[in-house]
Amino acid sequence: MKYRDLIDSATNGHGADYCEVRIEETDSSRLIYRGKSLETIAQTSGLGGNVRAVTKGGWGFASFNSLDDLKTKVGDAVAQSKAVGGSKTEIGEADPHVDVVPAHIVHDPADVSLDEKKRIMDHYNDLVWSVDGINSADIIYGDSSRKTFFGSSDGSYIEQEQVHVISRISAQARRGSDVQQAGFSLGSQGDFDLIRDLDQQVVDAAKRAVALLDAKSLDGGERTVILDPVLAGVFVHEAFGHLSEGDNVYENDKLKEIMYMGRKFGGKHLNFTDGAAIPGLRGSFKYDDEGTPATRTALVREGELVGRLHSRETAAKLGEQPTGNARAIGYNFPPIVRMTNTIIEPGEATLEDLLEGVEDGVYVRNWYGGMTQHEMFTFSSGEAYMIRNGEIQEAVRPVMLTGNLFETLKNLDGIGNDLGMNQGGGCGKGGQSPLPVSNGSPHVRIQNCLISGA
Repeated sequence: MKYRDLIDSATNGHGADYCEVRIEETDSSRLIYRGKSLETIAQTSGLGGNVRAVTKGGWGFASFNSLDDLKTKVGDAVAQSKAVGGSKTEIGEADPHVDVVPAHIVHDPADVSLDEKKRIMDHYNDLVWSVDGINSADIIYGDSSRKTFFGSSDGSYIEQEQVHVISRISAQARRGSDVQQAGFSLGSQGDFDLIRDLDQQVVDAAKRAVALLDAKSLDGGERTVILDPVLAGVFVHEAFGHLSEGDNVYENDKLKEIMYMGRKFGGKHLNFTDGAAIPGLRGSFKYDDEGTPATRTALVREGELVGRLHSRETAAKLGEQPTGNARAIGYNFPPIVRMTNTIIEPGEATLEDLLEGVEDGVYVRNWYGGMTQHEMFTFSSGEAYMIRNGEIQEAVRPVMLTGNLFETLKNLDGIGNDLGMNQGGGCGKGGQSPLPVSNGSPHVRIQNCLISGA
């Protein structure tokens, strides 16, 4: 195994309660278009790593770009841990593993030349500008390969590779000071074919942006709202998932009060999970960045809080079990508790069932962004359509959804049977962004949801 002897030698006699080394090899390519021009085209490779050590509850961290004198870096991290430690080391139990995990590959982007990638994205940029009324465009393509080599004083040694492909295509239309946009994001683990054959989606997005200039804005107020799987997935990730992360809970007394085990959030149709042990999704892997095996963690079962997400440290501090959710975006960061694939599990309703009886509502699709502060949230939809007498009708301008998470979950009265996964985004936390994740949901219906014009 490539770096095992090096890591074992460097950590021999480390002197801490626990020590780990992570080495990374990375390769990536990226194209960015602003307006009609290709602004950035790049291929990069990197090598680096880090050491983490804990002594009497104090953590030390040292990163490096050279493998020369790795033992010195181990000594630096151990010295830091001893300088700040003064209590008791608490890390959850995890069996040691020795394993080599190849990348999940469907069509490896490394087998496609940079010229071919540029040709495809040039074509999409031309398609955006072929639509009358387009004023600007933003197009991003990226792919990356990350090979990690992890060894710990517990006896684990794991080699693991992940390959990701992402693309974002957005078109903007302007009339005077009025600017409207439409677009979509895509992502996959190990499948370059994701970005092929998107002509119709690109043209449709550009036409939607132009059409929104003539669409009306809705007055603010409470309405029945139906969310598509993309926006509902973002909702469960942002509004609920971050509240389930163990470090957020144990560091915040308010979250301890509102996110206690057994709390009821809504009806028995509410079931949320998060886990990397779902093959092929962007948030999937076999081991997290502490060498803990991936799991699939039940967060809410039949409306009741039953679990949360953990690193080894947060699991010990809260008296629970590690869940394999310790993740770092790169070797220059320590792993922290992060989501993987966060899902509202399907119910039994069809979309037609959810629409039935809605006399004056809004159907919202896709998303542009949002923010949360504890249990309060605000999200912007990418698209919005009127619902009248149980039917989806004309497009209106995108809307913002605002509310209290717990009140909203009580008003979430319908869950569809049509689970869809959103893999086009990335998660940010603690200065580490964008971390590969996915989120998903069926269509869901929320009563008395507060909306306003975006």
